Amino acid sequence: MPVDGFYVDIVRGDCITKSLLIEIQTRNFSAIKRKLEKLLSSHPVRLVYPIAREKWIVKLADNGDGPIIRRKSPKRGAFEDAFLELVRLPELLRNPGFSIELLLIEEEEVRRYDGARGWRRRGWVTEERRLLQVVDQRTLSTPADMLAFIPDTLAEPFTVSELAAATARPAWLAGKMAYCMRKAGCLTPVGKRGNAILYARRLSD
Repeated sequence: MPVDGFYVDIVRGDCITKSLLIEIQTRNFSAIKRKLEKLLSSHPVRLVYPIAREKWIVKLADNGDGPIIRRKSPKRGAFEDAFLELVRLPELLRNPGFSIELLLIEEEEVRRYDGARGWRRRGWVTEERRLLQVVDQRTLSTPADMLAFIPDTLAEPFTVSELAAATARPAWLAGKMAYCMRKAGCLTPVGKRGNAILYARRLSD
């Protein structure tokens, strides 16, 4: 539906000026950042981001007559994977009209062989993604909501390495988590231990 010069996936409500605008984005938050900022100037906006906890790869023959191959991907997604994209717009959570709904899902990714277009995957191109089910959900409405990703058992102050160990996540992902929380204003640097920055939770301004 067109709203303020943009096409919006879902408009929830009877009156456009008071309705909640819902955008569904599966990747690349950079591509949608400007659109969200413009819409937030006059509407509440919710960004829905699905994360594949489990994925099945379905391969179809190029002519549609060959055998269908279906296998389970070894990759398993988690809510923390959202920070791979949240680094593009962490400051938006400071806007009271903005929220992010994270969906943990099971899906099928359907690929078809096309040697002319699929050179990056040895001839296979993604044709469509099929939602099988939503298995969990989490909503981030304020910067403080991101603090739920930090275990209560992690004492302050802490480093990115300690955050990685406490969450059982790679250090590079813990670094993105800390960056997003710092930019959103719910995590603040309080000093250094050697070359490592020390962080503490910040519940309010």
